[in-house]
Parts: sequence; C-alpha cells; structure tokens
Amino acid sequence: MKRVRGRGRVRKRVRIGAPDPSLTGTSGVAALAEFIEKLDLVGRLDRGIGAIKERERGATAGQVLVSLAQCQLLGGDVLAALDRQRQDVAGSALSAVPVLASTTAAGLARRFGPAQLAGLESAVADLTGHAVGLLPASRRAVLAAAVTVDLDSTDVEVYGPTKQGVAYNYHGQRAGRPHLGTWAEAGLTLAAELLAGNEDVRPRAADLLRRTLAGIPEDIRSAAADWDRLRVRADAGYFTADLAHAAVAAGCDFAIAAKRNTAMWRAYAAIPEDAWGAAEGMPGAQVAAVDYAPQGWPPHTYTIVRRVRIEAEDISDDPRSRRRRTIEKNQLTLALEGAATHAHAVSFIVTNIPANDHPANPTEPAEPAQPAEPAEPGEAAAPVASITQVESWFRRRTDIEDRIREAKLGAALRHLPSGDHAINTVWMWAALLAGNISVLLQALTGIDQRHRAHGARLRHELLCVPARIVRHGRQLILRLPPDRQLLPTVLARIRALPTAA
Repeated sequence: MKRVRGRGRVRKRVRIGAPDPSLTGTSGVAALAEFIEKLDLVGRLDRGIGAIKERERGATAGQVLVSLAQCQLLGGDVLAALDRQRQDVAGSALSAVPVLASTTAAGLARRFGPAQLAGLESAVADLTGHAVGLLPASRRAVLAAAVTVDLDSTDVEVYGPTKQGVAYNYHGQRAGRPHLGTWAEAGLTLAAELLAGNEDVRPRAADLLRRTLAGIPEDIRSAAADWDRLRVRADAGYFTADLAHAAVAAGCDFAIAAKRNTAMWRAYAAIPEDAWGAAEGMPGAQVAAVDYAPQGWPPHTYTIVRRVRIEAEDISDDPRSRRRRTIEKNQLTLALEGAATHAHAVSFIVTNIPANDHPANPTEPAEPAQPAEPAEPGEAAAPVASITQVESWFRRRTDIEDRIREAKLGAALRHLPSGDHAINTVWMWAALLAGNISVLLQALTGIDQRHRAHGARLRHELLCVPARIVRHGRQLILRLPPDRQLLPTVLARIRALPTAA
C-alpha cells in the first residue's frame, strides 16, 4: 500500500475494498422488530383494518403500515427510501416485516378507503389499551389522574399541480392539512384525517373528538371522569359552540382559545385593574376571568383573559406583524404614536372548567397556588384549582405541537410524497404510527424516565447504529461498535415484557 507523507507523519492511503453485506447502519431495527412482535402490532393492524386485496399472499395492510413507519423512523423521507433500505441486506434481515419496494407500497396504499382507515383507528385503540396495560401501576395511575384530548391541525406544503386532495391555504401555499386528535398525557395520536389546505376543521372537530376519546382505554377514561379530569383543549381555529357542546355531551370539560372579536374586547375592557393576577410560569403575564360567554355555548361557560405587557419600542411597524393583532386597536394606536409607553398583548380562553376563585363558577375555597411545570413522562400533572392554574394548564397545549413536530421531523410528515390522496393518507398515518411506536418503546422500556427522546435523538442513539451481523448456530449475532450502546439495554427490557396473547 502506498504511503503518503505530510506534516511530519506518515499517512496510509485509504483503499476501498469489496462491499460487505454483513454490515448494516441500522442495527436498531432489531429492537424495533422485537418490540413490534412483542406487541403483535402487525396482527392488531390486520385485524382492525381487514384485508386490502382478495388474494392472501403478499404484504398485508399491517405490514404496509409498519414497513412505512419503520422507514420513517430510520430517516426515510420519501417512498424511494424503501428501495434504499432494501439494498441494506443485513438490516433487512433484522426487520420484523418485509421491506417493501416503493412501487409495491404505493400500490397497496391505494387500496385504503374509509372503512380501512376507520379500522386503522380501532387498531390503534387496541394497541394503546394493550400497551398501557403493560405500564407499571404508578405510571397508569398518573395517566388515570387526568385525561386531556388535544385537537390541532398542521399544513404540509406540496408542489406540483397534479396532487389530489390539496388546496391553497390562507398563506397562499398548496397544502394538505393533517387533522389530529391526541391523548396529551400519553403522547399518543389516536385519530387523524388528511384534509385539503382550505378545509375548515371546525365542522369535523366534534367527530374527531369522539374518535379520539374512543381510542383511550376505558378504565383510564372512567377513572379520569370520576375525578372530573376529562378535558379538551383546542386553539382558536376550533372556536365553535358545536365542539364545546360535543365535549360536554362526552363528559368532558373544555378550554378553547377564542377569536379576538368585538365582544371579547368589550369583556376585556370591563375587567377592573385590581382583578388581574400574576400568571404562573410566564414572567410579565397577568390573568383574570370574566363572566362573558359567547351566545349558544354550554352553561357555566366563562372567559379567562391573559395579557402581557409590551413596551412601545418593541412593537413592530410592520402591519403584518402577528403580535400587533393581539393588541387592542386604541392601545396600539397610542403606543405607535408615542402617546403611551406600553400596550398589552391579549389572549382569550373560553372554558367551563370549575375554578375555585371564579365567583361565577365556584367549587371549594381556593388553595395556595403552586407553580405548574410541564409534566414529564411518569410525572403527575399539577392539580388545577384556580384561574391561574387553568390558564397555565391550557398553555401546555404545546403537547400536541410536539406530536406534530415529531411527525414532521422525527418521521416524514413534512412531505406528502404522492399525487394520490389515498397514498398520502397512509403516509400520514405511517408518520403518526412511527411517533406512537417511539413513545411506547421508550415508555415500556423505561428509557424515558428523565425525558422522552425526540425522533432524531432516538434514531442517533438507538436505531441508526452500525453493526456487523454474524450468523452462528442458527442465530444472528450483532457486533456493535466498541462504545457504550443503548441497544443491549433496550433489547433486554423488550424481552422482559409479557408476550401478547
């Protein structure tokens, strides 16, 4: 081998040898495979979805979804990533499901219709109930202490004029709009649908709420209802009395961000200055409550108002500024003209959650407020007992934003890879299923005790770890790099779980 001399040392010139099919860059597929088999994930999906073709040979509906979800967990962001993964001979040998060709996956995904998608949600509910039953009793108790359903949507921009089921949104982007219902405390997405970018989510919100609640295990849901801790959160895009009435009919309290309309501004102006109190966990913010309820909303509805002081010099001159829309018009004019030193950014929450310091909605004498911190996995949520605590709890609506972020960055919902709406819907569900697998894998193996790893970190630390596969005595042996690895720990904990009946 020729030697190259440079800067006082002798360096060997690198030569590329023959490819070694026993090497893989995704040894963590072994953990995914054992976890999928332990939970009987493919079987649950197949039983829920049913057959998608007349002949029984070839890939099933469950195998299609799990293959796509696995592809996205490993970093695949388009259908063609399946073909690249098929070239990894050693990694494919570790997989619990066949790594499908992209054309095969697309062809089978086209067969998913409304009945199959409804069955998919039933299968996710079945999986959730089984997985929650495997959690330690202490973690199940935390989940039963409070159940929060979060509803939200996100836009996925697409390109090309031939994609089905997309439309221009209010930003002028051609987009699809995944519409999600999640169980906040568990970090799981339980119901979803793929809309066009111009479709209003409000007419569909009540049905999505019903389907999401159906996905939460009955014992968990009943225990939370006994403590009046079944709740629904949503942003201003869901500001409709229909959703509030649907929540009450389902036995839930609700908290929905309100539009900043004229009636809300009048209610804000009527709040006396001595009624404001400091918000929890948000420096500079103040909270108050008013008896105002929009017409036609359920009984005991009232409004929580939050304001945040903004110095006049910090207000943008750009009329498109989002912050300017949160400031009352007269305050904004005075601040921009220099007649006022500051203004307030104001937000409204319409709710029926009992608060013991709201005279129109009393429960019991108020207790001293405790700082409310976002709940970590395995940690009980802070009790809601006052107006400030209700407002602080509502701010943790970022739980569903984390689920959306995971679907887009931890998986690949940042793309809708096909021109066919059915394929894109299956791709969306594969991304959401990938997020659920990640959450359940971490919860059931206990590696989320300190915090839950995001998809990119889990991929780096567990899934996309290089290894050599050695076949000996009818067994596959993984030779991992000489460093501390998470895979042996995770595999041992997966094998200790009870096998699904």
